[in-house]
Amino acid sequence: MKITWYGHSAFRIDHGDARILIDPFLTGNPSWDGGWEGPADGVTHVLLTHGHDDHLGDSVDILKATGAMLVANFEICMYLVGQGVDDARINPGNHGGTVDCGGFATSFVRAEHSSSSQTDGGQNVYLGNPGGLILAFEDAPSVYHMGDTAIFADMGLIDEFHRPQIGIVPIGDRFTMGAQAAALACRRYFNFDKVIPCHFGSFPIIDQTADAFVDAMEGESGTVLLPKIGEPVDV
Repeated sequence: MKITWYGHSAFRIDHGDARILIDPFLTGNPSWDGGWEGPADGVTHVLLTHGHDDHLGDSVDILKATGAMLVANFEICMYLVGQGVDDARINPGNHGGTVDCGGFATSFVRAEHSSSSQTDGGQNVYLGNPGGLILAFEDAPSVYHMGDTAIFADMGLIDEFHRPQIGIVPIGDRFTMGAQAAALACRRYFNFDKVIPCHFGSFPIIDQTADAFVDAMEGESGTVLLPKIGEPVDV
């Protein structure tokens, strides 16, 4: 499995025949200036944790150009269908559910955040419950993209039920967990093989480095993986 980070919360996961983009905020992402076309090359699935613009990103353009499957909550799926996404290529779900994506399954779990998008007229559109996504593969590590979230005690139930092996964890503070809370979540509730921090270093009002998170992981800092933006890593 190869995982590529494009800054903020945007990731690509390549395994087998699956080419997966999660929260593809590429155009306008201060950490990435390469456009969406390269990251979207050959993409088979677009997965979305919630509806904020820094997570929806280039989803509509990517889905229209590639014909990829959209995996998101029902409200986001319907919202993007209204923007021209093919309704035959959506795979909606919600908290507690699991959907077959062909080559892997995606489970929808809770996140402590909010979810909406702003129209051209400045109106906020409700886009369902924010969530995390757990990707389960038959022959590769399972991946938990937490989306944007605070720490919450039911993370223990998520680990008990799903046993994710790779955690993609927001650490930037202000809109998500900060370094201390994110490290506590990883240490107390999970037994990750690898942790990839995200949602930092992009906008000036959130934390700019992962240093405090690495320090807060204490003796477990070896589990933290800090990929360079745009460069795939093998896990």
